[in-house]
Amino acid sequence: QVQLVESGGGLVQAGGSLRLSCAASGSTFNDMGWQRQAPGKQRDLVAVITDGGRTKYADSVKGRSTISRDNAKNTIYLQMSSLKAEDTAVYYCYGLRGGVTFWGQGLQVTVSS
Repeated sequence: QVQLVESGGGLVQAGGSLRLSCAASGSTFNDMGWQRQAPGKQRDLVAVITDGGRTKYADSVKGRSTISRDNAKNTIYLQMSSLKAEDTAVYYCYGLRGGVTFWGQGLQVTVSS
């Protein structure tokens, strides 16, 4: 059974930092990443990393976020800094394998101003 389990969300003050983790089990993935969905908005890409370590970021987080991957642990991380109120959203980890996307359950990140 494939599972992606996220951790590290919560309430953070504006300007602060947080680190999200996503531990996968039951499969390895080509691409792994994070998407987020704010209330009333569509789910959008935050960052993605390939199994070779190539990364891509949304413009809204570029320069203040770092996605990393530990293939031995089948885990990815998202380090975000200089957090803004507009970063408030539910963050979903995902893994892509053979054209199929697997999702974590999502975790809430709330940035208070």
